[in-house]
Amino acid sequence: MQFFSAVGDYLDRERPPVEHDHLFVALRGPTRGRPLSADGLDEILDGVRKRTGLPKLTCHQLRHTCLTRLREAGMALEAVQAQAGHRSIESTRIYIHLANAWLIEQYLQASAAIDADRVED
Repeated sequence: MQFFSAVGDYLDRERPPVEHDHLFVALRGPTRGRPLSADGLDEILDGVRKRTGLPKLTCHQLRHTCLTRLREAGMALEAVQAQAGHRSIESTRIYIHLANAWLIEQYLQASAAIDADRVED
């Protein structure tokens, strides 16, 4: 829900009125109100890189991070695949980078479920 709240705030407070259905638009300069272009997004990332000290931050890295976080939050791999627009689930598996802590948690949950099943038998 935080995502929808953030988008609502953007629409209410930052985004200028426009005559098209594109969500993200240029907020400054001569293209203000026009759909955000790839060059415009690169310009935003340049500013973020300078402010954060992350010299190699890319849109592609943000995409990897987003898809990985969705998977770690419990989204089924098939749903992540659909979100990413991948034809092959193998592409999705390669694309996400799961944290060791998440993998350990998943293993422990599965082990506990197996152990509980054995006790019931």
